[in-house]
Amino acid sequence: MRAWFVDSPGPMSSHPLVLGDRPEPVPGPGQVRVRVTCCGVCRTDLHLAEGDLAPRRRGVVPGHEVVGRVDAVGPATSRLSVGDRVGVAWLGRTDGTCRYCRAGRENLCTSPTFTGWDVDGGYAEQCLVDEAFAYLLPEGLADEQAAPLLCAGIIGYRALRLAEVPSGGRLGIYGFGGSAHLTAQIAIAQGLEVHVLTRGEDNRRLALELGCASAAGASDTPPVLLDGAILFAPAGDLVPVALRSLDRGATLATAGIWLSDIPPLAYEDELFYERRLRSVTANTRQDGQELLTLAARLGVRASTTPYAMEDADRALADLALGRFSGAAVLHAAS
Repeated sequence: MRAWFVDSPGPMSSHPLVLGDRPEPVPGPGQVRVRVTCCGVCRTDLHLAEGDLAPRRRGVVPGHEVVGRVDAVGPATSRLSVGDRVGVAWLGRTDGTCRYCRAGRENLCTSPTFTGWDVDGGYAEQCLVDEAFAYLLPEGLADEQAAPLLCAGIIGYRALRLAEVPSGGRLGIYGFGGSAHLTAQIAIAQGLEVHVLTRGEDNRRLALELGCASAAGASDTPPVLLDGAILFAPAGDLVPVALRSLDRGATLATAGIWLSDIPPLAYEDELFYERRLRSVTANTRQDGQELLTLAARLGVRASTTPYAMEDADRALADLALGRFSGAAVLHAAS
């Protein structure tokens, strides 16, 4: 099969992704093989290709927003069948035995496996997934719409919950890419007032089109104090900016797997009055199932830019340069 893999991590201009032939994967016990129809392009893929996120092994195939059909099942599978339409997300497996898993906090598992980082992902014609970690997709979600939900949507949903904005409150969103524009729709549907702070005129325009109350530059001050905020941009220098915009007792959730260094914080200006800073780590399967159900019910729509699978390197380069708003989605040849 044809697949993209990370050869030597570096700037996209150095072509860290290589397209080549790989053996067709064979599902093992409890696994199914998925014939990929499309795969979302996540900023984590960019961090992996450029080396901000160190590859767990050489030659890994990126991609963890995978939509496709099961075309083979391994021994001891019982949940999925050939022909099922499924989604494959970032969390590929947990040990199920550590104290976090036993407490229902599998996103903090001490021995997790991640799709497109530890094991090959969806920038390929086929990929494998543990059937317990695959999502049966609601029929109301088209493939291209479902793909960005499988990481961008799930992480944004978890970040929104952890930001703990009270009912009817004011949410700040810093950065407005693939994850943020989905999260904003859910927040608005739940009755929150959303204020977006982001670079790029196109992103600010999209925010207003989706119904956000305001849209300004990333370092600007929102028109009101915020009851909670989410930082999607991987820019540590925005942490103190966002903290200063929080009302008393509010939380800033950082949603990325990678963040540039945070500058020193001024306790009185940025943390006093019980303002909180917390990270968001991966997701649970319950997060994913709740998000997919909610997105289908609320009619959440991803703003997508399609690319052929053969153009995955160009899609990542365009993501790095901010050449599209919303989310990019790779489409496999039919």
